[in-house]
Amino acid sequence: MTSTHGRGMTAVSWGEGRIDSFWVDFDGALIHRVFEDGAWAEPESLGGTLASAPAVTAWAVGQLEVFAVMPDGQLWNRYWDGLAWHGWETLGGELDPSETPAASSWGADRLDVFALGRDGRTWHRWWDGTHWVPWEQLAR
Repeated sequence: MTSTHGRGMTAVSWGEGRIDSFWVDFDGALIHRVFEDGAWAEPESLGGTLASAPAVTAWAVGQLEVFAVMPDGQLWNRYWDGLAWHGWETLGGELDPSETPAASSWGADRLDVFALGRDGRTWHRWWDGTHWVPWEQLAR
C-alpha cells in the first residue's frame, strides 16, 4: 500500500497526542492513519469503494465513526469501538455521491451526520445512544 494520498483528507482527535486521519485511496478504498506517541503509524485500508470523500467524528476517547457516500447513493459508516474496526454498514438515503457528508458529535452516544440528497436538499440522521433515527429533511 502506498502512503501517497488520493483525495478527500479529513482528520479528528479524541484526546491529547492523538490524530486519526482518513482519505480515499486511488482505488476508492478508505485509508486510515494514526498519529500517536509522537509518530505516524503505517496507513491501513478500511476497504469500501467510496464515491464521496469521508467525514469523521469522535464522540468519546477511543470512539470514532467515519462516514461516506458509496456509488449506490447510500450513506455507509464504519466505527472504532476502542478495540477494533467494525465492518461497513449502510444508513440508507438517496444521496449525491459526489458530495461529502458532514459529521459531528456533541457528547457520548450522540452522533449527527448531514448529507446532500439527490434532490438537492440537506438530509440529517443521528444516533441517539440506542439506534439511528430515520432521515429527516432539513431546509434547502
